Amino acid sequence: MDSFELNKVLGAILACCLAIVSLNIAAGAVFAPVKPAKPGFDIVVPEKAPAGAPKGPAQPEVPLEQLLASADVSRGQSSAQKCGICHTFDKGGKNLVGPNLWGVVGRPKASEPGFNYSPAMKAVGGNWTIPDLMQFVAKPQAMVPGTAMTFSGIPRATERADVIAYLNSLGDNPAPLTKAAEAPQAASGNQRAELPNR
Repeated sequence: MDSFELNKVLGAILACCLAIVSLNIAAGAVFAPVKPAKPGFDIVVPEKAPAGAPKGPAQPEVPLEQLLASADVSRGQSSAQKCGICHTFDKGGKNLVGPNLWGVVGRPKASEPGFNYSPAMKAVGGNWTIPDLMQFVAKPQAMVPGTAMTFSGIPRATERADVIAYLNSLGDNPAPLTKAAEAPQAASGNQRAELPNR
């Protein structure tokens, strides 16, 4: 290769290098990043109220009897559809991920034939009362730590009352809700209970 050809190759390489440097300078001018005064990231942390500070006006707790008096079975059936993923509701229905809930009100806990309950559920004694069911459906894990039921619960009391009214209707001889709500609340408060679950 003679010197003329060599000069052409070296000139092409030099031209490419100059083009790259020019593009880099132009891009730096167009897309100049803003440099912070202090290095690091700004993280917004929400302020928490002091532990002793009031959290605002407390909602008065509605008595269970009043909730059940205004409960509606058809609304409860509609709300219970979210439970239908894991439970069946018909008489003699099969167990799914959770046990069949026909006749659950008044039934002994962890007693549905053919269902393998969690050890936490098996450790709970007594029958399912309306107050027990209301407390359990609110937040199963809080009432029975160690339960295999992963459902997060129904926080709204009126919706829970509707679901309990529906569950109460699932039986051969359903008890009136007002009489069922009069079950000894002290006993159900001292004893941990769980809706027939895993």
